[in-house]
Order: sequence, then C-alpha cells, then structure tokens
Amino acid sequence: MQTGGGRRELGGIAGQLELVGALGTTVSTMEIDTPVAGRALVVIVDDRTAHGDTVDSTGPLVTELLNEAGFIVDATVLVSADEVEIRNALNTAVIGGVDLVISVGGTGVSPRDVTPDATADVLDRELLGISEALRTSGLAAGSLDAGLSRGLAGVSGSTLVVNIAGSRAAVRDGMATLTPLAAHVIDQLSGMLD
Repeated sequence: MQTGGGRRELGGIAGQLELVGALGTTVSTMEIDTPVAGRALVVIVDDRTAHGDTVDSTGPLVTELLNEAGFIVDATVLVSADEVEIRNALNTAVIGGVDLVISVGGTGVSPRDVTPDATADVLDRELLGISEALRTSGLAAGSLDAGLSRGLAGVSGSTLVVNIAGSRAAVRDGMATLTPLAAHVIDQLSGMLD
C-alpha cells in the first residue's frame, strides 16, 4: 500500500500497535506510520557457505543494512557459485515480486565468479550507472574487490537486481552507495516518480 512521500506501509496497514497490560487489558492504542522502502531478498553466492562448511556472516550484515535503509528482507538464500543455481535464485525472487534482489559474491575474475553471467540472463535492462557507482565508491574506499567487480545492476520486470562483491568492505561501502539509488529506482518502477 502506498503512502505519501513515495513510501510504502508495512503489510498494507498503518501498523496498529496495542499495548496490553498484565491482565490482558488494552493500555493504549496508537497508529504507527511505518515507512518501508520495499521488499528485498539477499542471495549469497559462496560454495563453502552453501555446502555448510562455513557460517554465513555476510547475509546478516546485508540484512541489517537493508533494514536500516527501510527495507523488509524476505529471506537470505545461499547458493553455490553455479550459473544455474544463481539464475534460479534471482528468477525466483523476481517472480516472488520483491522490489530489490541483492546478490553478494562471485563477481570477480576467477573461473568460479559467474554471478554477473547468470545475472545477465535475468535482466531486461541494465543500469550501468549503479554498477559503475558501486565500483567507483568501492575503489575510493580502498576495496579492491569492489573496484575490480564485474557485477551488474539492472531491472527484471519490476525488480531491481544488483550484484555486490563479497568482501565485508565491499558490502558495507556498496550498501551505502546502493540504498539511496535503489529507493529511487523502486519509486520509479512503482510509478511514484514521473
């Protein structure tokens, strides 16, 4: 549900909060206008994490940064560095109707870095400005992984899809660069801005 100022309300309601006293009586009722930038899904591309050999520390970081930016994260999906698995995860998110899909990892130059290749098959239109902004800000912040990333950004249907390099530095810087751009793109895709 849309609200003024290009924001969405959580769950289609203004978020009515009732505080219930110890005896089950309502103490007070208040309306909460909860601005939401959109729904997001995070795809972590990492062989070791997908196979359970290591614990995912990147997904919780991306989720926290998305929540701080006003996004509701539907899920974090762990996949191997396999084009078919990555493409399936991205397509599932797009079909599921999320506003933003962020994939983390697999954007470099090694033979196992196939995230951009899988993403290219999913995109309807590429947004070169976002991927270039992520590389530029990453290099400026000293993240070589971000600066050398082949990551893509673009639109699939009405979903913004963005690849971010997998290092924690690239994630932190990338999310700071991405979240205001993502909110603007999502508003444009939803017809909020003309």
